[in-house]
Amino acid sequence: MIQKLLHEGVEVETSIDGYDAVDFPEITAEKQGHKPPVHTVVVTHFELARMIERVNRRFSSLLRTEMTKLGVEDVGPAQAMVLLAIGDVELSVGELLDRGHYIGSNISYYLKQLADGGYIDRVASQRDKRSARIRLTEKGERLCANLRDAGGAYNRVLARDDDDLRNLEIAFQTLHRLELVWGNAARYGI
Repeated sequence: MIQKLLHEGVEVETSIDGYDAVDFPEITAEKQGHKPPVHTVVVTHFELARMIERVNRRFSSLLRTEMTKLGVEDVGPAQAMVLLAIGDVELSVGELLDRGHYIGSNISYYLKQLADGGYIDRVASQRDKRSARIRLTEKGERLCANLRDAGGAYNRVLARDDDDLRNLEIAFQTLHRLELVWGNAARYGI
């Protein structure tokens, strides 16, 4: 499937206006007495990458909106994602890099902003004074908890029933497989 997805493309049927009968169950093709017009879109790995990029931008905008509602204006969505990646553990910068997809210079900048804003504590490692351990402060924990609460509302919109939950799981699994395939292809070739 992935090989076909990466090289040949996959045909996906959608209605012309972008909506399916699933989106509006009260208006189905059967009730209308005819099949809705359908066109075929070829999905390539480039199209998937562009979609992922657009979704990421939309999510960043949503995160910024939620942070504005919470009165948080001293850090941005990228820094909030770093806080969420840290979670409730204490870890090193290297461990944080493994949890996310950051460029080294970016993570240093983000961590400095978060420390200056009082969202994280950077504690020198007792074994190696050159490295630091990072953990959330109470302020950072509060922001993460508020963002998770806000995210709960969006989860309820996305996952209205068991079918929606299963579709989210499939989307996650597909994106994870893409990450593995693209990562391995970049490292080792196809």
